Amino acid sequence: MMCMLIHMTSRNAAATRQRILEHARRLFAQHGFTAITVKGVADAAGVSPNLITRYFGGKDGLFLAATRVEIPVVDSFDGDRSTLGERLAASIVQRWFGDPGEDPLLVLQRASGERPEAAEALAAFLDANSLEPLRHYLRDGGLTDKEARDRAAAIDAFVLGVSTRRRVLRAELGDPAELQAWLGATIQSLADG
Repeated sequence: MMCMLIHMTSRNAAATRQRILEHARRLFAQHGFTAITVKGVADAAGVSPNLITRYFGGKDGLFLAATRVEIPVVDSFDGDRSTLGERLAASIVQRWFGDPGEDPLLVLQRASGERPEAAEALAAFLDANSLEPLRHYLRDGGLTDKEARDRAAAIDAFVLGVSTRRRVLRAELGDPAELQAWLGATIQSLADG
């Protein structure tokens, strides 16, 4: 009986922690870091603010947990360079139109203007998970290291600029199919030089 109670408590703790993170991601994505309070997240999640302190150590820890980002960019590198733009655009549009209020990358983008550590985390993440893998893919596809670095940097800057303009500044994303076609053509043009 005691073992069953401990198991239920830990399962409930995991579910509660996850619920807190989901609400935190949505709130940070919508309002940025500064406007969000521990109490606000706790109220949205239907928990006591003490649980946020217990699970995350406070607002900073909650923010760090809520902004853990995964981008499956590497999945877009399976295939010929002639269709790279199409594959990357499909992945990007899927992310942007998926769960916009739950995207940790959007949270980091919005917070990067308020918190230097968010800007640093975003830059380091994009370097390691987007820019460098793209540079390696282009270099392995026959480009010189300089060409690969320059084209990867151009693609990275373009996608980040569009993302900032359309998601962070809250402009309308537009029709997903049209956006995907435009992104794909532009990315392909940059990849081809």
